[in-house]
Amino acid sequence: MDRSKIVSQIEQALSDVLQRPIAGLPEETRLFEDLHVDSTSVLELLMALEDGVGIEVDPERLEIADFKTIGTVADYVVVNLDERA
Repeated sequence: MDRSKIVSQIEQALSDVLQRPIAGLPEETRLFEDLHVDSTSVLELLMALEDGVGIEVDPERLEIADFKTIGTVADYVVVNLDERA
């Protein structure tokens, strides 16, 4: 899966979690400061990405830095997709 598809999946998951349209944002968009995501929303986002992208999230390996921006979430997904392959 290429990065643009991953970012699109993240935007779709964020739209579902936040119940508002999220699309076309730069990867530098900050989840907590710009989109007002909270810790519960991050968990919902992870569950949506598990379903939508097919990654498996290990809660013990989660780092807050992985969820700073849309781009860092995309990096997290890429790494987890690579480990699954």
